[in-house]
Amino acid sequence: PVTPGEEESLFRSFVHGRSQALARSAYLLTGDHAVAEDLLQSALTSTWLHWSRIKDKALVEGYVRTSMINTLTSWRRRRSYGEVPVAAPLDGSTGDPSGAADDRLVIVAALRRLPPRQRAAVVLRYYDDLTEAETAEALGCSVGTVKSQVARGLRTMRALLGETSERSPR
Repeated sequence: PVTPGEEESLFRSFVHGRSQALARSAYLLTGDHAVAEDLLQSALTSTWLHWSRIKDKALVEGYVRTSMINTLTSWRRRRSYGEVPVAAPLDGSTGDPSGAADDRLVIVAALRRLPPRQRAAVVLRYYDDLTEAETAEALGCSVGTVKSQVARGLRTMRALLGETSERSPR
């Protein structure tokens, strides 16, 4: 048996080791740093409350990701979520000399215009590098649904970014 102190230590280690990657995912899901922080905090709180019931601690990250997606979906259903899609970022950033920051802003803006399930599927598959099966488990759907959501999301992003499917490798 694991003592409560050991459980807390395991949870703290998990949070310390995975928070940065989970925060990045939360930002890509929401498109807003403050909302992403709230989303991650909510998911981690839920995870801690259920920590003793999670038998296989290797699956905790998937639990947190699923919790983030479910929480975000719940927030949007309640209409308390204040995101309003825009064609271009309104922050007036000037970018860096290499253009990498500008590229990130353009990609995040395109992600923000995707419907929530497509955005979640694209983020989990390509930013979090989950397999189709892992993505399906996190989203609570079939692998086929993941494939179609990702395909639609990428097609929309290509259109938003001015690319054609002929120029993009499969």
